[in-house]
Amino acid sequence: MRRGQAFQGLLFLVLVILLAMGGIAFRLWYVQIARGAAFTARIASGSRVTVRIPAVRGEIFDRNGIPLVQNRSSFDVDFYLPDMVRAYRDGKGGTPQVTYRGTIHNMPRDMKEADVKKIVSETIIPRLEELQVAEDYNAEQLQIHYRNNREVPFNYMQDLDFEKMAVLSERNLGLPGVDVTKKPVRQYVYGALGAHFLGYVGMPNDLSELPDIQKFNFYDPDMEGRAQVELYMNDYLKGTPGVKILQRDVKGVIKQDDVQIEEPIQGDNVYLTIDARIQYIVEKALRAVGRGAAVVVDPNNGDILAMASVPSYDPNKFIPSIASKDWKELLDDETNPLLNRAISAYAPGSIYKIPVGLAGLRAGVGDRVFHCSGGVTYGNTYMKCWIAAKGGSHGSESLSDAIKDSCNAFFFQYGNAANIDQIDAMGNLLGLGQKTGLPLSGEAPGVLPSPAILAEISPRERWSSGYTANTSIGQGLVLASPIQMAMIGAAVANGGTSYFPRLIDKVVAQDGTVVLEEPSRVRSSLITDGGLTLEQIEKVRNGMRRVVNEDGGTARRARIKGMEVAGKTGTAQFKRKGIEDNHTWFLCFAPYDVPKYAVCVIVQGAKSGGGVAAPVAAQILEQAFALDKAPEENTDVAATDESTREEAKSSESAEDSYELAWLDPAPGNFKFVESVDFDREIPAATTAAPLDAGAGDGSLSGSQEIRPDAPSVRDDADAGGRVQNKTKKASGLEKFFNFFRGGDRKAKSEKSENRSRR
Repeated sequence: MRRGQAFQGLLFLVLVILLAMGGIAFRLWYVQIARGAAFTARIASGSRVTVRIPAVRGEIFDRNGIPLVQNRSSFDVDFYLPDMVRAYRDGKGGTPQVTYRGTIHNMPRDMKEADVKKIVSETIIPRLEELQVAEDYNAEQLQIHYRNNREVPFNYMQDLDFEKMAVLSERNLGLPGVDVTKKPVRQYVYGALGAHFLGYVGMPNDLSELPDIQKFNFYDPDMEGRAQVELYMNDYLKGTPGVKILQRDVKGVIKQDDVQIEEPIQGDNVYLTIDARIQYIVEKALRAVGRGAAVVVDPNNGDILAMASVPSYDPNKFIPSIASKDWKELLDDETNPLLNRAISAYAPGSIYKIPVGLAGLRAGVGDRVFHCSGGVTYGNTYMKCWIAAKGGSHGSESLSDAIKDSCNAFFFQYGNAANIDQIDAMGNLLGLGQKTGLPLSGEAPGVLPSPAILAEISPRERWSSGYTANTSIGQGLVLASPIQMAMIGAAVANGGTSYFPRLIDKVVAQDGTVVLEEPSRVRSSLITDGGLTLEQIEKVRNGMRRVVNEDGGTARRARIKGMEVAGKTGTAQFKRKGIEDNHTWFLCFAPYDVPKYAVCVIVQGAKSGGGVAAPVAAQILEQAFALDKAPEENTDVAATDESTREEAKSSESAEDSYELAWLDPAPGNFKFVESVDFDREIPAATTAAPLDAGAGDGSLSGSQEIRPDAPSVRDDADAGGRVQNKTKKASGLEKFFNFFRGGDRKAKSEKSENRSRR
């Protein structure tokens, strides 16, 4: 009985053991065979590292396909801080900690994190110093970067020179978390050329809010547009990032062999309406003065062919980020090289008589004659014509006469006869007092004076005939930008069509597909919307022709041999801290019968529009028209189709027919420009004004000047990030890290040599 029970118990135990063994065998079969591939993939994925590859930005070209902004390769040294912390912890069995003040659920609290400053300074920098390639860095920013953006590599060195690149390529660093990477960076091909409309790029403002950042172990962000065309066309230019998958070995060190890679896709290319050759001509001409701007437009469609401002800056300094000292130098420069004066607003002076002349024609007073005896009295104020200072008067004048002579007394009376409402209505048709809509940051709308504007500025003041008189000569509250006035010149030139200025021509994908086309846009017609006739507009055109081509005209120095130029000078009296700093203007178009270019030039701190701004405009026009003669002589085109022939001409000859060259930034100054003469060795005759004359206050009395957005600024090195670049004996921690780079080969070699000697 007992034997039977014992046998049954033994049998049960054996059965249990067999069932357990069967279960284990089944589990092994399930894991290793049935689900083996899936579990193997899971293990592999756990040791894989996903790296985001930054996108390659599209390029920016001029209207003829000349590249203005391209990409080049930059070799950088990046620190992957989590890898450094992991390697330190695995090697030492612990991680140094640092305490900082943080928040949890909006409550301040002392928190701890890895002391990456200590880890880097003790383990990474000494090795780089041995190789004589270490550079100073900001250790405090390194710690903050780890705290807030640890998935994003810390950019330690940028744009390695050949010598450092050779050292780092020759030696296998093998340091955990240190990687030499090749990145696409922006290159502004001709230096300062077009800087004020091209803009610059920089790192994103808030790295913690980058999209999809949690999907990557290492997130290398894209450069993004920070100002001007780079900013406003960023969605087209930015491209698509790539992905690289790397593998860790059993020690946690990342192998450099790619497991998988998905290459980034370059962004779309942007073509501007700018003609790089004319842009170069304009920027060279403007260097005759210390502060100013010029705009060249096609009066037949509103295309901006050139837009320049001096002083200027080199946007290449902003790539990939600008040094703190360089940024401070730009900000502290009182001549304000960051400012785009072409889209800033200033008192226009007598060039404002052109829209006022059109307003009078609309009001029905264009045929009236007014008498100039040297001035006009309004209330208790005697308002003088400029000729009164010379003891003279203009006598009786028509509209065309008054434009030629720039007679203030005529326009005092003419503007009041037209009425401020008509001046405002014409100003609105022409886009005054409003932004043009250009894809540029920092554009000022200017001021179109009216009783309503005065009530906002000074509620106790009432509009009077004196205000209208002052407005009629472009003084007082009036502010306008060179681009606004250039478009007014274009409207007069073409017979009454006011266009919106156009800067973007088209966007083209890398496969040649046109993604976006920006057509010309008409703002208004002075004939259908303004009620004018061609004959009336011709009165203003003829007055502008006489300004340049008749004796007694105020812009005789704008004459060009063999061509009829029409223009209008302007000088708005302005003082900067008590120092004379006039805004001098010249607005013109040419040729008179079939206009091809409309030009507006402003020079700050000059004597007169006729003696300074007009010669600058003439230089621009003369050289721009000279470009038209070269392609026909230099181009051999066999195509019979006219469109194909023209396309071939532009692509083969645009760059070759005019030599473009690198432009260093144009320096600014506060010297008072007496005159400009491009036939002399020294273009501008100047007398010095005090350099402590600060920037304008941006009030309605003088100007509206708006700086662009701040770029990515590289912090200066701090005390904790200073390096010596001196060879040191390896510390214990260094020896530990030698394990990750295959051991200290030099030490092993010396030991082996000593043994052989024994």
